[in-house]
Amino acid sequence: MLAAHVPAGTGRGRPIIYPRRDVVDAIRYLDHTGCQWDAMPADFPHHKLVYHYFKTWTDDGTLNRMHNSLREQVRTQVEGRNQQPTAAVVDSQSIRGAETVSRDSRGYDAGKKINGRKRHIAVDTCGLLLAILVTAANVQDRDAARPLLWSLRACFPTITLAWADSGYAGKLVHWAATRLALSVQIVAKLAGQTTFVVLPRRWCVERTFSWINRCRRTVRDYERLPAHHAAMVQWAMIIIMTRRLARHQPT
Repeated sequence: MLAAHVPAGTGRGRPIIYPRRDVVDAIRYLDHTGCQWDAMPADFPHHKLVYHYFKTWTDDGTLNRMHNSLREQVRTQVEGRNQQPTAAVVDSQSIRGAETVSRDSRGYDAGKKINGRKRHIAVDTCGLLLAILVTAANVQDRDAARPLLWSLRACFPTITLAWADSGYAGKLVHWAATRLALSVQIVAKLAGQTTFVVLPRRWCVERTFSWINRCRRTVRDYERLPAHHAAMVQWAMIIIMTRRLARHQPT
């Protein structure tokens, strides 16, 4: 599933000793269990080598290609849909930052009383990740939604509709309609709602957050760079999608 998108090497430097499959398994293990890099089991390649590939694949776009290819396979083979989505759901989640998160990239979410970072995601109607943006926790949803929706529209021209909660209401709706030709519909709470109620469309992105939090590395933010936490979220979705595809493989 992933082999076609993992680089085989440039032919320069030291000869390759470890198969790329071992490196992928090591990254998945770290993301799923939440262990430290230098606490990785000895059965895997050296943790410095694994971190090198984690950083390299994040920077050169290899991770995006792997993730996007798996999403397209899940949509067509499991969900029976087209490869490209036509609608999306956006939301955000504040998470606590560990001591490794620098002061200049973290903030305090007064509403959730969380000191750390906030991840803003866009998913399709199946709950599969389309775009992610990691900011300080004090960044408002409507402010972070502009670059998120901009990248979403650029990467997926077929998307013309997006659902969001009341935190995205206001000028963002008009901006998205005029600048991006994207219709943003606000799914508000029910009148008189005081307890948890499953709301249309919004439950889809909330379920994705629960999928992401199955990996212990993503329950808190341990990464020094926001881009690396976004990469950990993508690896968490890769774990989900590969398992779903494996269950649907013909025997």
